Amino acid sequence: MIETTIIEKEGVGKLRNPVMVTGLPGIGLVGQVVAKYMIKKLGGKKIADLYSPHFPHQVMMTSKGGIRLLKNKFYLIKLKERDLILVVGDVQAITGDGQYEVAGKMLDYVQKHKVKTIITIGGYSSGKMSGEKKVFAASNNLKTMNRYKDMFVFGETKGSIVGVAGLLPALALIRGIDAMCVMGETHGSYVDPSSAKAVLEKLAKLFSFKIDMEQLEAEAKEREKMIKKIESEIEKQTAGGNKDITYIR
Repeated sequence: MIETTIIEKEGVGKLRNPVMVTGLPGIGLVGQVVAKYMIKKLGGKKIADLYSPHFPHQVMMTSKGGIRLLKNKFYLIKLKERDLILVVGDVQAITGDGQYEVAGKMLDYVQKHKVKTIITIGGYSSGKMSGEKKVFAASNNLKTMNRYKDMFVFGETKGSIVGVAGLLPALALIRGIDAMCVMGETHGSYVDPSSAKAVLEKLAKLFSFKIDMEQLEAEAKEREKMIKKIESEIEKQTAGGNKDITYIR
């Protein structure tokens, strides 16, 4: 394999007003948690696999004793008014050149299916451990920003967006595709189901679908309990004069 390759399953057919949503590994695994949960609860069907020589040079061992290449996967979710193409995966490309190539191949693929809107999902590290999580967004054009300004928080984020979550919307602009990156506020050092839930609630409203949040809410509550315990420990140690904490038990 000398370049990124997408292998599509037969019978995908014509899609209805399709939107691409990506949830690849990143900060807090927010995007990955959201996308996988949607696939599970909304009955996503796999339609394609993406393989790339820019992924790490390793393979995954399966529970049945086999091996497989690292990959990204495309799933199709059929809603009442539109179809969603969701992208999840094991990894992202490990080089800059690879990131651009993978993003370009993804755009080639969804353009073939007449996608006019792309939403990438990631996490925005604010260092906040608990409490209500904001859902930020950054758009590749003013029209899209104005359309969703009442739903997402624009303009409060700083810095850069690394990987496919940032490259896809930026490269999509060159191809005339409306796109934005939606980011759940998160601490950034652990898997954050609370942030994922906040993002998923916005997407459910945006695309007018209902989804059972029970499992995600349970995971979020369990994580909140753990965070409060950690915060309590920090307060105790700080009150005791230990202001130079280097780790948390």
